[in-house]
Amino acid sequence: MKIASFNVNGINGRLPRLLEWLEASKPDVACLQELKSPDNNFPAAALRDAGYGAVFHGQRSWNGVAILARGAMPIETGRGLEGNLQDDQSRYLEAVVDGIVIGCLYLPNGNPWPGPKFDYKLEWFDRLCAHAQRLVDFGLPAVLAGDFNVVPTDADIYNPASWRKDALLQPESRAAFARLLDQGWTDAIRALHPNEAIYTYWDYWRNRWPRNAGLRIDHLLLNRELAPMLTAAGVDREVRGRPGASDHAPVWVEIAV
Repeated sequence: MKIASFNVNGINGRLPRLLEWLEASKPDVACLQELKSPDNNFPAAALRDAGYGAVFHGQRSWNGVAILARGAMPIETGRGLEGNLQDDQSRYLEAVVDGIVIGCLYLPNGNPWPGPKFDYKLEWFDRLCAHAQRLVDFGLPAVLAGDFNVVPTDADIYNPASWRKDALLQPESRAAFARLLDQGWTDAIRALHPNEAIYTYWDYWRNRWPRNAGLRIDHLLLNRELAPMLTAAGVDREVRGRPGASDHAPVWVEIAV
């Protein structure tokens, strides 16, 4: 079973690129972030024609997450995180596909740091950690997939010195990510590629894609039930280099189920 995560950076504007990738990669499950589309404009018909059922949690112009399943319809089990009734941003969606709990997330960026956006990032991260612990305690195989907007270590960025004042590298952001791992979640890419320079995001500015000046901020975390089934993990890096591409590349795992 192949499970992927892809920040599409606008699903309607980049729909041809998304459909190309789905046809070439054929993930069984694809978690999408940054849809930038309200639900009534989500391209469900085009994805259905491509062989994918979809559940989605959209928002006009910003945010938005979706879970696709090849040849099936994901069974939605929740949207949003508990703990803040005033939070109306579309950043978390959960579904079950073939007995696996799929949590798709788009964590707040948090810039500029310091400030209220960074405070919101940490507050949202706290709620994610609380929900992730419930998934751990539940005992079903589960994955948290998405754009975490966290560079876990200096090994996950081309040049940490130039990003020290960015919210993605702050000690509090990294500590929150570490709290997830301490619950028993496995960072799939690092589990299989502990020493490689692997990136998932290249900013459009300053020629960063041709220079491979990237960051690893898109992650697939597997709980204790799912991690022993991990057989492969990688990034479809070439997708980032296509015309009109997202500034992210898809990241994926293969699970022996």
